[in-house]
Amino acid sequence: QVQLVESGGGLVQPGGSLRLSCAASGFIFSTYIMRWYRQAPGKERELVAAITSAGGITNYADSEKGRFTISRDNAKNTVYLQMNSLKPEDTAVYYCHAWRTWPGYWGQGTQVTVSS
Repeated sequence: QVQLVESGGGLVQPGGSLRLSCAASGFIFSTYIMRWYRQAPGKERELVAAITSAGGITNYADSEKGRFTISRDNAKNTVYLQMNSLKPEDTAVYYCHAWRTWPGYWGQGTQVTVSS
């Protein structure tokens, strides 16, 4: 069956870095657009970054431009989110999402906490 398993979250100090990974299985990963979303307590889920199926085009939310980098390795069926210069407002549960047709597939999320 379809699985998206996020990892790499944790507690980090402001200004620090984390690299999230999302390992996919059960579908043809290389044909799907991959996205990272996040949801902070009391807030709606928001799009953080997206990457096309071959990895040639990436998009970011304005607040993440220059700090976050999305990438993928289709040979490993994995999408990554490198997060640098982290801020307390980046604290959230981060989810990966695979999309080709609605509704796509969701992972279970990984918690990122930015705090001193």
